[in-house]
Amino acid sequence: MMSDYNKIVVGTDGSKSSMLAVERAAKIAAAFDATLIIGCAYYESEEEATKTLRQDSVTILGDKKAQANLEAGKAHAESFGATKIETAVSPGTPVQALMAIVNANNADLLIVGNRGINSLTGRLLGSVPADVARQSECDVMIVHTVN
Repeated sequence: MMSDYNKIVVGTDGSKSSMLAVERAAKIAAAFDATLIIGCAYYESEEEATKTLRQDSVTILGDKKAQANLEAGKAHAESFGATKIETAVSPGTPVQALMAIVNANNADLLIVGNRGINSLTGRLLGSVPADVARQSECDVMIVHTVN
């Protein structure tokens, strides 16, 4: 039996397209009276960042920048009616971080923007939305944030 969504995770990297995903997630969280958890990945060092070949996502070094993204994301979500909002930062690639946040919170729904899914690197190396859709054990919604 399908239950309502109680915990919804959305990822942001501070970009305009990720804010569209936050907006959609906020509206869904408001509709289900769910807890919205806004997550952001960060790399702990320049070395970690350069190890990942992915150019389709914003590279965030250190958790200070991640925290700033989350504050902006939280304000954005509130403006679209979400009331129960938590934030989470996690080291690693965007995919690793989102999976860690989903699992730690036992989330029912993960929402990501579609950025990178149609790019050449996205097709060759995988993209954040495609990878989380494969790895996630909860529902994944891919929001059309980039044409």
